[in-house]
Amino acid sequence: MSSNDIIVSLDIGTSKVRAIIGEISNGTINIIGVGSADSEGIRKGAIVDIDQTVQSIRNAIDHAERMVGIQISEVAVGISGNHIALQSSHGVVAVSNEDREIGDEDIDRVIQAARVIALPPEREIIGIVPKQYVVDGLEGIHDPRGMIGVRLEVEATIITGAKTAIHNLLRCVEKAGLKVTGLILMSLASGQLCLSRDEKTMGTVLVDIGAGATTIAVFEQGSLVATSTLPIGGEYITNDISIGLRTHTEYAEKIKLKYGCAVIADAAADQLFKVNRLGSNVDKEFSQVDLSNIIEPRVQEIFELIREEVKRLGYDETAGGYVLTGGTVSMPGMLTIAQEELATSVRIAVPDFIGVRDPAFTSGVGIIHFVVRFMRAKGSASTPKKVSNNRSATAVKTKPGLMERMKNYFSEFI
Repeated sequence: MSSNDIIVSLDIGTSKVRAIIGEISNGTINIIGVGSADSEGIRKGAIVDIDQTVQSIRNAIDHAERMVGIQISEVAVGISGNHIALQSSHGVVAVSNEDREIGDEDIDRVIQAARVIALPPEREIIGIVPKQYVVDGLEGIHDPRGMIGVRLEVEATIITGAKTAIHNLLRCVEKAGLKVTGLILMSLASGQLCLSRDEKTMGTVLVDIGAGATTIAVFEQGSLVATSTLPIGGEYITNDISIGLRTHTEYAEKIKLKYGCAVIADAAADQLFKVNRLGSNVDKEFSQVDLSNIIEPRVQEIFELIREEVKRLGYDETAGGYVLTGGTVSMPGMLTIAQEELATSVRIAVPDFIGVRDPAFTSGVGIIHFVVRFMRAKGSASTPKKVSNNRSATAVKTKPGLMERMKNYFSEFI
């Protein structure tokens, strides 16, 4: 494998832990490996059992390593949850160069200045996202490098999280024998991957419906402006099926994935399946219509709650409508119900990479995309360092380029 740089993302979800290996060749991303494992120790997107979560991470990493034939030692980890909060900040510095040309050092200093905010002791900064730079009063600048000026300002969004949740997540990854090179907000990473520049400018709501939680992220004027997490998701549909058909949750999940349809009118009456019922040795036959009668009301309720939450955040009239992603939206009929309940334009976002063309992989691929985009903005991803063609067990460890640069940037956030 002739490679330049390798990035591994870790998406720790309620139902699955996914490790995605991305190879960066001349600034282009290729997904070369995917590892997936059933998630234990996670409930509604939060870690409730450290040891089980560690084992799930190891299983996913092992799966990815076997697929590609390398040893993974470092990962960029996605974070989400209802403890995440956004806070506006402002930084100002004087341009340090004698010729008054703004360089990387000035941008780093103004970002550091914006990070100086008062925070409660139980909260911690995860990251900072510049919204715009201001050079000598001139606003609306996205990249001030090379410009001439005396005073450099930045308007930024500070992403903060609960220390307990952050440290538990980092502890799980480190106990699994991995180094964390970056902690990245998953809704921000997904937004960079799924939304066009126009969608982020006009105003769009990105909704990631997972198994145990639904993350809502609102983008406006090119930036993330609001985020919220609801403790609902595909697990609720599975539980309804389990109760309605009186079967084990494990069987209910398999039935949902194989026969699930969110719209009763689209369900096939001749699509039959047998269910092993609790307390009985005799299987009972059901049709897809019976299953849809259970699923449709719950899906309607999920989108109703999403609409109410977006309204509560104050962004119910966004021009760009809604973009859906996450494993749960793969079910047939989800888009139809979403369009009815949300009463606006809705589309489903799918990563456009071979091997991961499924909404369930959006967050993991988004993390890789986010890291590469950031590094390209810093001017370093365009000149990656070559490594050996040997697919040895230490392949990832021998790549000093992008990983070292990531560690240097993210070290202050961890």
